[in-house]
Order: sequence, then structure tokens, then C-alpha cells
Amino acid sequence: MVLNFPKIEEKILKFWQKNDTFAKSIKQRAKSPSFVFYEGPPTANGRPGIHHVLARSFKDIICRYKTMQGFKVERKAGWDTQGLPVELEVEKKLGFKSKQEIEEYGIDKFNKVCKSSVWEYKKEWEKLTERIGFWLDMKNPYITYENDYMESVWRIIKQIWDKGLIYKGHKVVPYCARCETNLSSHEVALGYKNIEETSIYVKFPVKNEKNTYFLAWTTTPWTLPANVAVAVNPSLTYAKIKTGNEVLILAKERLSVIGKEHEVLEEIKGRDLLGMEYEPLFNFLKPDKKAYFVVSGDFVSLEEGTGLVHIAPAFGVDDMEVGKKNNLPVLMPVDLHGKFKPIIKPWSGMFVKDADQMIINDLKNRSLLFKTEPHGHDYPFCWRCQRPLLYYAKEGWFIDMQSVKQALIKNNQKINWIPNHLKNGRFGEWLQDVKDWAMSRERYWGTPLPIWQCQKCKEVVCIGSVKELAGKLGDEVVTSSSTFVRPGRTRFLKDLHRPYIDKVILKCDKCGGKMMRTQEILDVWFDSGSMPFASGAAPKLFPADYICEAIDQTRGWFYTLLAISTLIGLESPFKNVISVGHVLDEKGEKMSKSKGNIVSPWDMVAKYGADSVRWYFYTVNQPGEPKLFAEKDLADALRRFIMILWNCYAFFVTYVPKKEFPISNFQFSKPKNILDKWIISKLNGLIEQVTEGLDKYNVTAAARAIEKFTVEELSLWYIRRSRKRFAEASGTLFFVLQTISKLAAPFIPFLSEEIFTKLQTTNYKLRSVHLADWPEADKKLINKELEEKMEEARKTVALALAERAKARIKVRQPLKKLQITNYKLQKEKELLDLIKDEVNVKEIVFGKSLKLDTKITPKLKEEGSLREIIRNIQDARKKANLKPQDKVKMSYAAAPDLDKIIIKHKKTILAEAKLKGLVLDKKIAVDKQKLSTELTFMEAKVKMRTKSSSPLKIKKINQNAG
Repeated sequence: MVLNFPKIEEKILKFWQKNDTFAKSIKQRAKSPSFVFYEGPPTANGRPGIHHVLARSFKDIICRYKTMQGFKVERKAGWDTQGLPVELEVEKKLGFKSKQEIEEYGIDKFNKVCKSSVWEYKKEWEKLTERIGFWLDMKNPYITYENDYMESVWRIIKQIWDKGLIYKGHKVVPYCARCETNLSSHEVALGYKNIEETSIYVKFPVKNEKNTYFLAWTTTPWTLPANVAVAVNPSLTYAKIKTGNEVLILAKERLSVIGKEHEVLEEIKGRDLLGMEYEPLFNFLKPDKKAYFVVSGDFVSLEEGTGLVHIAPAFGVDDMEVGKKNNLPVLMPVDLHGKFKPIIKPWSGMFVKDADQMIINDLKNRSLLFKTEPHGHDYPFCWRCQRPLLYYAKEGWFIDMQSVKQALIKNNQKINWIPNHLKNGRFGEWLQDVKDWAMSRERYWGTPLPIWQCQKCKEVVCIGSVKELAGKLGDEVVTSSSTFVRPGRTRFLKDLHRPYIDKVILKCDKCGGKMMRTQEILDVWFDSGSMPFASGAAPKLFPADYICEAIDQTRGWFYTLLAISTLIGLESPFKNVISVGHVLDEKGEKMSKSKGNIVSPWDMVAKYGADSVRWYFYTVNQPGEPKLFAEKDLADALRRFIMILWNCYAFFVTYVPKKEFPISNFQFSKPKNILDKWIISKLNGLIEQVTEGLDKYNVTAAARAIEKFTVEELSLWYIRRSRKRFAEASGTLFFVLQTISKLAAPFIPFLSEEIFTKLQTTNYKLRSVHLADWPEADKKLINKELEEKMEEARKTVALALAERAKARIKVRQPLKKLQITNYKLQKEKELLDLIKDEVNVKEIVFGKSLKLDTKITPKLKEEGSLREIIRNIQDARKKANLKPQDKVKMSYAAAPDLDKIIIKHKKTILAEAKLKGLVLDKKIAVDKQKLSTELTFMEAKVKMRTKSSSPLKIKKINQNAG
């Protein structure tokens, strides 16, 4: 049988293409109820990796399963084509390092390069998607940069605007100085890294109190030039302590940080410190309001630090809130490039994080540094350029998520999360602490924010469509081919992107003035989160029954989908979600080119086949857990299950006479033999198990049930015990294999197809297993009592074989008697016969312990030798690649005693070994000593002739015959 699985899979791919099987699977269910699947759009400007195979495998399995269950499952592909990820790739290609270079190059030219770059690896994505058997409509995808898509996003923005949920604000936001734009909180959540930095304890000199200091702790020394206050928690107790000739003020419960001998001079409540003034650490910037005094901050805790927090409203969310409550000034020493402004003379032009150590040295030289210590903590980095983020006070457009917080939480409760702990854990906690969505980006390649402001009266409008835009046009109309054209009196926009949209001037309804568009574009996550509406799925295909992406999308696509649907007053946009874990290398490290631990999905598929890769991902662990990927595990998946399923099929095909193909008489009938009854009972139980698993999106449990049945029950027991009665068992085995091919079809679509199409009958010809209906369990054929008794019999066999192993007696050597303890089997003749046959004993008796009679009589030894002879002949047949129906002649050489056994049992040997003849040939050269009757080994050179009379010589390996 052919064992090149990748080659079989490539043949199946051609079969599907030729027969248009995917399209047929949808078309044949045209009038059926829909099962709605949403494809999360990938970006095609990067190569697909092995982790993409993981997510796509889990997407495909549910879609195939639901199709076989009778649903119409449309699967529209999508491409995420805009935003910062695309811009950064283009910047690398063009050698740009700043926005200034982009603008000098030209926004229009830059965006054209962005548009073409997003398709760089499109063909590779499509080919890999097809090669792993993920059926997806890639001919009619939704594309986020197309005008229709962006206009739909505008409509959504307009709906949110009309609800009064969009506002412009001056807030501290996560800011990437490299990309020169702010990020949303869910983007920040994608880029945290654990780092170790130097934290410092800083002394703020108390005004008019010599050698007295407020002791504050910070991990961001670069923010100190922007300090305007120190916060304490009014309810905490603080202590004035003396150490050396200095007096320090800090929380009583944090005195352990002092680390020196000290004397407590006084205890003070935090509220009594409020209003106390101190001298500024730096005088680069002059405050325009009162500054440098103690303020109240409920957020100040005793978990770390000193119980005093330095306040820089320009660089902290809590700081900004405290600043507003206390009318504090906002000092901004840093420019939009993340560098200190010229007024900060010692560190002018330096990136702030690079200046940390210099600031520490400066404080130390002025005796304002108490101590430093290393501090490990999670710090946010830009999810695309990997530069550290700053929290930076600036203007931007925001969506008021607080107003819909309870609706978000309520909608989340209706979602079935796999793994379940995400609902109230990672995702639920995120919703509990939801932040307003920073929706605007000061970038270029993305959906423009559809907001125009009057230059005269400052009136602001939000535009929801191109038609509405055309209705508000002013007298000045741009007429370049890329923007507005005017066939007759009709005006329409050809490209909604920047810079063309920036040139569109509207007329203010309020004062008649000119309205200019605010230049920001939208957070790219708004594009992907708008997918149900902008792709044309909604309202007909809304909500989705199922989505699946990686774990990081809990704060990415999963969140934005839910957020947008909730904002426009709808329910959750998806009912079921599988969130898959990350694929890591064997050591648990993230895969990256720099580490050299990237695994090519193409290499793995080419070597082991897509089915093996898919099966590995389904069974290695639960979907939400990280996968420590090792190639040896793929080889194990192939050997452990794929090969065994194939061998079960190969056994059937090998022993079915050629005249039975095409199969015509293998129709399943009610089983009579106990093994047939048992395997059919187990099969129907398996159908129930797999169906229940997939209905609950428990893919791993369903896959492992199929593997257990195939390996432990079908291969190692049913087929093993049915070899001698194959003529009787063939109909049952045919039915079992055909049913397994259906059950396994969503998991391993290629091998299932190969087996199913080869097991077609003349009166049942279906072109593909993927067009078949999902099997239904026949409860009448499930016999739990029989299953339990068979399990007892198998346990007994296992114990008896262990006894054989202890006595070092091969199973081929018959023994007289086995004593067993299970009296439940006393009246079960068929089961006892199975035990006798499997353990190879003549008799079973019952007693209080399991005992094997290991005495070998001359008669038993002769029978063992006979079995060994037959096994040697069968081995020779295998090496000659003979089929069971091939009848051949064999000549042999053997010691006299062994020859006597052969002559005595010649009829039996000819029948069981399927030989035409068996002749002693004294001319065969053998080692005379090894033919000594004293030895219990049979070693012979055999010469076999097939029908074509081509000679074949095989030297047999030593085998114990007795």
C-alpha cells in the first residue's frame, strides 16, 4: 500500500478542484438553515507561519462538521489591508524612519506603495490555506481598503456619533514615538513585555524645613522634569523618620525600604500632609499655575514604593486626573518624537528612555537620590514596531466606552468561550476595566476619520456616506482623477483615502464657512471589528455562530467585534469562540527569525502531510493552551493515529478478493458474532461522543475519542481478533471504516476522503465524504453490558500476557491452562474463547487468583514450533510483497526434527500459509551447526517462486520455535 501521505493529499486536492467539491458542499445545502462563520482577516504583507495553520485548522473543522450536519456554511475570506502594520513594512522598504520623510515623499505615493505591498504574500497565503484543507471562499473576499468597505465603516461611525458617544479630548494616552501616533488600550494589551529597569527613590526637599524630604519612588526617571506635585493617600499613616542627618517622610508600612538604622520621630495621617510644599527637582519649565505641593490620591497604595507618588500630569492617566482635580499645571518637556525639547538643555534631543541614567546621575550629584534598585515589571511596547510606549498628554478622538460598559458585560455573558475561563477571566476582567477607545491615529494608510470642522464657527459634523458627503460639498470642488470627477452634475469620490479626502471642503450648514476634515485616520482595529457590517454579512448573516483566532485576539478582534456591535445597539456578534494558544518552540520560547526557531509550515506539510499537522494541533492539548511545537511530535501523530487508521483500511483492502471491486456486496447487516456486536456498539457510542464533543466545540475530546477507538478498539482488538474470520467480519469492518471516514472527515479531510472514496459501493456512489451526511448513532445497537464484559475480558488478557512475559514464553507457544478470577465471565463462552485464543491456552478455569500454567509438554512444544514455522513463512511472503491471494511454492532446509514437524503438519501449513507446495531442498546451503536438533531456532534460506517464476531468496532471522 502507498504510504506517501503528502502525495495522497496532493491527489485529493486535484480531486476536489476537478469536482468543485467545496462549492458543491454549500450548493447542496442551499435551502438549509445557515451556520454563520466569520473569518478574521489576516494581513498578507507577511508570510503565514505554523501558528496560522493552528487557527485555520480549528476554523475548518467546525465548518466541515456543520456542513455534514446539514447546514449551509458560507466561508468568506477577508484581508486586513490597512493601518500601522502595513505602513511600517513600507517604511522599511523605503528606508524611512519618520513621518516627516513620508510627507516629503508624498502621502499619495506612500499610500500607493502601501496598497500594493499588502498583496506581497497573498498567493502564499492562498496556497497554504488550500494545502492544509481549509475551505474558504478566496475568490470573493472582503478587503478593508476598498471604498465600499470604508464607506460602511463611516456609516458605523455616524451611528455612534449620533448617539453622542464620540468626543475629542485632551488625555494621557499610550503613545508610540517611533510611529508618532497614540494607541488604544486594546492595542497596548497586545505588546506588554516583562523587563527589568532601575527604579529610584527620590528626595523632594520640603519647603522651609532643613534636611527634610518627601521620599517618593518611580520607575520612570525621565518623567521627573514634568513633576508638579506629590500624592499621598489621605487614609494612610505616614512617618517622619531620622536617618543620619536627614529626615524622610514616607508611609509607616513601607519603612522596610529604608534599609538603614533610623528613628521614628512622628506619625502623621496622610490628610495632614496635604498642601505641604516642596522645592522642585528641576527648573527647566515654569508652571503657569500653583505647583509643587502635596495632593490627595486614592490610587496610592502600599504594594510597592513609599506611599508617596510623584505626579506628572503630562505622562500619567492617574496623574492627569489628579491634576484636573487640583488645578495643576501640565508641563510638557518631551516632543512628539519622544525626545526632550531644547529647553531641557542637559538632555536635549535625547529619547527619554535613553536619558534615564543621566537623570539618575544628576539627582545623585545633587544629593536628591536616596537609592536605586532593579525592578522587574510588565512594560507596554508598540505591538508593531516594538519600541517602548510613552504615556503622553495629547488631543485625540475617543469613543465613550464607559456608557456601554454594562451592555458589553451583558453581551459577553451570552458567548460560549473555549476555553471557558476567558469569559469572566481575561476577557471579562478586561470589560470590567474597559477604557474609552482612543480611535484616532495621526497616520496615513487607513480609513479616514469622517469628521469635518468649520474653520469659522468650529461646528463639527460626522459624515456617514459618500452621498451625504456630496450633499455637503462647498463651491470648491477638487477635480483630479483620484478624487472628485463630475460627469454632468453628479459628484462622487473615487478614492476615500488620504490625501484625496483631505482636499474635500464642505460647506458649514450653520454659518456657511469652510469645513475641513480632521486629518486623523481610524484605529485599524475598527476596520476589522466592523467586519460583520462592512463585509456584507449583516444583517442576514448576523450574528456569527462561530469564530476562532489566537489568544491575543481577546483584546484585539474579539473585543472590537463586541465593542462595535454593542455601540450600535446590537447583541454579541458571535455566539461561540475558540481562542487558541500560541505556538512556541520546544523550549517554550516565541518563534522568531532572529532566534532561528521559526518552523516552516510548508516543510512540515511536505514531510508529514496536512492531516498529521492538523491532528497534532487537535490532540496535543486543549486549544487554549500554548503548543510547544516539536517536529518529533508530528512524526508521533502520523505514527500514532494516521498510520494506524490507514493500516486498518489497508487490512480490509488486502483481504478483500479483487473480484469484489468495485465493492458490491458489503452491506452492513445486524451483527451476530460477539466481536461484531461489540465493535458496532462501540462505534455508535463513538458517534455520540464525537457529536457531543463537536456540538460543545470540544474538539480535543472528540479527536481523542476517535483515536482511542481506532487504535485500542478497532486495530488492537477487533481486527486482531477477526483475522481468521475475515469473510464473516468483512461486512462489519467495511461499515466501521466507512463510518470512521465520515467522523474523521472534519479533522483529517484528506485521508478520510481517500478511504471513503475507495470504499464506494456499486449502489452507493457519493463523490466525496465531505458531501456526505454526518452519521447518526443507533441507540438500539449500543450494548453497555456487552462493552463492560468485553472490557473485563481484555483486562484478563492483559494480565495473562503479563504473566507470559514474566515467564519469557512467547504468545505463539500454546499453554495448557489459565486460571482467572472473574466469575462474571463463567457463562460467556464467546468471551472465554476470545481469551483462550488471545492468550493461546487450551483451557480456562476459575479460581481465587490469576495463574498461568507454564509447563510445556512435548505436544505443546510441537504445536509452538508449527506456529513458528507458519510465522516464518508469512514473514517471507511479506518480504516478497505477496498478497494473501497469491499462491506460491516454497522450498526449504531444516533440521530433521523440524522437518518431521513440517511433514506431519504439511496440510495445515499449506492452508494457513497459502502455499501451492512445500518441498525440502537439500541443495540450499545452510550452516549445519545451526540446524542442530539441540537448538530451538529455525533458520533457513527459502527460495520462493511466484506465478512469474521469478526466484527470490530470503535469509530468515533467528526465531525461537519452542
